[in-house]
Amino acid sequence: MFNKSTLRFLDELAANNNRTWFEANKPRYESLVRTPALDFISAMGPVLATFAPHFRADPRKVGGSLMRVFRDTRFSRDKTPYKNNIGIQFRHELGRDVHAPGFYVHIATDECFLAVGCWHPDSAALGRIRDLIVEKPELWFSARDHKDFTAQWTLSGDSLTRPPRGYNANHPAIEDLKRKDFIGFAPLTLTEVTGQGLVKLAGARFSAAVPLMRFLCDSLGAPY
Repeated sequence: MFNKSTLRFLDELAANNNRTWFEANKPRYESLVRTPALDFISAMGPVLATFAPHFRADPRKVGGSLMRVFRDTRFSRDKTPYKNNIGIQFRHELGRDVHAPGFYVHIATDECFLAVGCWHPDSAALGRIRDLIVEKPELWFSARDHKDFTAQWTLSGDSLTRPPRGYNANHPAIEDLKRKDFIGFAPLTLTEVTGQGLVKLAGARFSAAVPLMRFLCDSLGAPY
């Protein structure tokens, strides 16, 4: 679905990140980026249904699983208008934004990867995740250390330097309670991204993350 021409377009966009160039090359964006991305999303729908039926593969051009190409520059010193990567998120049906539990695909010429979990959850959601870890540490350890998960994924994301306020610094899961993100990370090679087996590969790796995703959904009161 994605090919070397897709990656070359992303490189060209990075070198010509302005509205004039993008408008002149919009047909190439449609054929090399958006169309293969929507094809990939459509193909992932029945795959997700086999192990994550409450997560949605939405192939709409706008408002679906494909993230906007336009950057939010309101609070950034970098005012370039476009993202030079492809971001795809398969979000929980109850989720409203990228901070909800989800499966994520990132494609760029400098880095490609898969991710799962909750990235930058709001304070209420983060508190609920931490509280379930405190209440049922054995359930958390079982998800975190599950052999299927650890074989494919590495826990990543930002953490506090000190224990969060209100939590016992001696809790056996204190290092995990410090986490501000609960995400798993798995790198992809450019060969994997442009190969014919990307859907199968993503499905296999995402299915290995079920223990983590089920724990996060349980903590947030969302069905898995």
